[in-house]
Amino acid sequence: MTFINHLRTFLSTNRKIFLQEEEKKMIRGVIFDLDGVLVSTDELHYQAWKRLANELGIMDFGRKDNERQRGVSRMASLEIVLEKGTKKYTDEEKRALAEKKNDYYKKSLQSLSPEDVLPGAKEALEMLRERGVLTAVGSASKNAPEILERIELMPLLDKISCGLDITRSKPDPEVFLVAAEKLGLAPEDCLVVEDSAAGIQAARNGGMKTLAVGPLSGQLGGDFEARNLSSVENWDEIL
Repeated sequence: MTFINHLRTFLSTNRKIFLQEEEKKMIRGVIFDLDGVLVSTDELHYQAWKRLANELGIMDFGRKDNERQRGVSRMASLEIVLEKGTKKYTDEEKRALAEKKNDYYKKSLQSLSPEDVLPGAKEALEMLRERGVLTAVGSASKNAPEILERIELMPLLDKISCGLDITRSKPDPEVFLVAAEKLGLAPEDCLVVEDSAAGIQAARNGGMKTLAVGPLSGQLGGDFEARNLSSVENWDEIL
């Protein structure tokens, strides 16, 4: 009986070790947010929203308001602008205002180039490709495809999930779930790289692991954190 008990203990212990090792290998796809993770277009967004706000007579739209717009949809961002004013708008008028802002923003995108890729982003994508890990972008922006073309990261990505694919904004996980589906992966097999609280929460809501990046990474509640993609030193642990 003693031998049998020892054998059972040995098998049980090794099974746990095996399962732990399998858990470490479960990340088969990495989904990146776009703005603030792969490229910074925050200032372009801010200037476009501020221009629209000023045209509407809202002169006190500032960077703190813009911070609230991070990771949310265009229409939700518009509401953040309009709540600072007193005028009420119909849904049709709101759509027109959102398009106007987007026109301002799209014109500014013409200045984007590969030099605008954030530190470590291209290297991270190349490293993941070498490891056989699938990659995607999960962004609420409808301009994501154009941005990725301009900064020349499109060849390093397997799929894109953007504002053209979704109806709900973060912290709803839809944009990441769509990305996982396009990759042919289960949510639990994916890691999401995000720089916003709404994005981290969206990934968690979707059952995905998270890597928080950016100056506020330590405050976002990610499973892992780093200042930017160039400072991630523990990819082996993360993946």
